[in-house]
Amino acid sequence: MTIDTDTLGPPPLSVGVLGWLRKNLFSTWYNALLTLASLWLIYTVSSQMLVWAVTSARWGVITTNLRLFMIGPFPPDQAWRVWVCVVMASLLLGLSAGVWRGTVRNLAAGLAATYAVMTLLPFEADTRIWHIVNLVAMVGGFALGLGRSKWGRWVLVAWLVAFILAMIVLQGFRGNPWLPEAGSNLWGGLLLTFMLSLVSIIASFPIGVLLALGRRSRLRTVSIFSTLYIEVIRGVPLVTILYMMQIMLPLFLPGEVRIPNVIRAIVGMTLFTAAYVAENVRGGLQAIPPGQIEAAQAVGLNNALTMLLIVLPQALRMVIPTNVGLFISLFKDTTLVMIVGLLDVLGVGRSVLAQPDWLGRQTEVYLFVAAIFFVFSYTMSYASYRLETTLGVGKR
Repeated sequence: MTIDTDTLGPPPLSVGVLGWLRKNLFSTWYNALLTLASLWLIYTVSSQMLVWAVTSARWGVITTNLRLFMIGPFPPDQAWRVWVCVVMASLLLGLSAGVWRGTVRNLAAGLAATYAVMTLLPFEADTRIWHIVNLVAMVGGFALGLGRSKWGRWVLVAWLVAFILAMIVLQGFRGNPWLPEAGSNLWGGLLLTFMLSLVSIIASFPIGVLLALGRRSRLRTVSIFSTLYIEVIRGVPLVTILYMMQIMLPLFLPGEVRIPNVIRAIVGMTLFTAAYVAENVRGGLQAIPPGQIEAAQAVGLNNALTMLLIVLPQALRMVIPTNVGLFISLFKDTTLVMIVGLLDVLGVGRSVLAQPDWLGRQTEVYLFVAAIFFVFSYTMSYASYRLETTLGVGKR
């Protein structure tokens, strides 16, 4: 009797969903008990939280003060300037999704879905209109950039120009009736959190790379300066640096020189993060085999070209996970500026809780703030993971 082996499939409990459950959750009797206990605990906690969220929670503390959470004390009649900046970012993100695909397209799709959901929630009419405008801008940018992979460099330039324009639009001009000045001392909420983290991340990365190269430099003076800077900054808490920038720095400046508090906070966070970026990059530089440097020199490359074209790209590729973890930590550490008088999104939450109408609503406010930080931190982590997968980090 002949058996047709082509028609025989694998055992049903070894593949598919059942196979995964058996391998990962029910492989042994104690794993099965732990799985059942965990499921019971998750069900109990989640069901209680769901009942509380639906029946007892007063989410009016969020919807009523949503503008404060987003832009803080920024003038309400000038809130359109913030929306214009968001529309520019949505347009460029859609354009980037059409040009680069991959992770950028997934992020753009997620944000577009968020805009679509926001249009259905009970916000004010003008807020819904702005969400629709953002959605249209993103879809239009995607349609414009679809299939135009050669636009990659110009898209990067557009992002840089858009960032400069956003800073000008938000700052405004003194005495201008159309775009009046709204100094950085009026920035707050999620707007301030974004500005602190975004500018600090962008500025600290090149400074950190230069410090890492300086620490390995053969010039004794450069090496000593870089080493001292890195070790001193890494040995001091971020809170101390923020206090130094806010309290001590004005004592060393001329009386007529006044640097806004937000700028001082950005400078302090940038200098602090740069020291940690330098150590991460130095670790990547040390991981490059010496044979690659010798091979580059053998083909006629000098030290500068060897570092720029051979060593540094590989080192930066290797330290993507650690640097992204550092940037996520920086994003969460922006809440420390609250103790130096700046109202970030957490500071706005505490000011909202001081209102007589919302006393005792700490759970709702802190859950909302935690959700904001989780969403953006997870987005950064997801983008990092996809970038690592694309570049093959950790694989040979």
